[in-house]
Amino acid sequence: MIQRLNVEFEADGGVMLRAWVFVPPGKGELLPAISMAHGYAGTREHGIERFAQAFADAGFIVLLHEHRGFGASEGEPRQDIDPWRQIADWRRALSFLESYEGVDPARLGLWGTSYAGGHAIVLGATDRRLRCVVAQVPTISGYEQGLRRIAPESVEALEQAFANDERGQARGEPPMRQAIVSADPNVPAAYRAADALDFYLQPITSGLWDNTVTLRSTRAARMYEPGAWISRVSPTPLLMVVASHDTITVTDLALGAYEKALQPKRLVMFSGGHFDGYTRYFRESSSAAVEWFREQLS
Repeated sequence: MIQRLNVEFEADGGVMLRAWVFVPPGKGELLPAISMAHGYAGTREHGIERFAQAFADAGFIVLLHEHRGFGASEGEPRQDIDPWRQIADWRRALSFLESYEGVDPARLGLWGTSYAGGHAIVLGATDRRLRCVVAQVPTISGYEQGLRRIAPESVEALEQAFANDERGQARGEPPMRQAIVSADPNVPAAYRAADALDFYLQPITSGLWDNTVTLRSTRAARMYEPGAWISRVSPTPLLMVVASHDTITVTDLALGAYEKALQPKRLVMFSGGHFDGYTRYFRESSSAAVEWFREQLS
């Protein structure tokens, strides 16, 4: 039977990051391990515990942490997203995992999805402790995504909001906020698509999530370019799992990035949109990752 244990580890600034570790039944031997984290403005309860369970069922020890400021992890301001801080914290997660009881530190893999899929590319390119990485529906280019998802006539108002936010913080005010999802066009929000509403507003047992994110998180996302690192992931093996009709991280950007990646690499596609890999096509996306981890970490 798989054990799910609560653990914590310290990141920079004394911030405690909370995580679940999934431990399969063992026979005393050291096991390969996988590090995981959630995507943009989510928590570990947003659709990815199923992946952790699938990986543990396949014989891997799995660490699933929540980024600082989200869920049970510490960090202020709450629900504020700095991609480079999240990457630095993820390195601490790897250090925690490689020293965890029963883990073979020479066989570490990493799985990230959406925004964290972009982190998986950056970490794959810059942390050689990793034996392989999986990037599911990954962020490739914040700039290009912004061009696709924000109407040109709305850009000026958004840039003005960024400027006002900076001025307010200079006066000692807290960062401005916006909704993560809203169907109301009069409510500033990061996402408006119906599938995004369904994903983010799914029931969260812990109650440790609010439909709000700092506005500066959007600015940081528009500046984030993990695709620039993709050719540097090699020689670490890279699996990309891409949705055929992704309008969030955008299918053609992912496919273009994959072409720039060097071997060893593999591409797996599933039909549907950005969030379908967590639901309708969970079996396809999780099975592809399990197979990759088995090949690379055995």
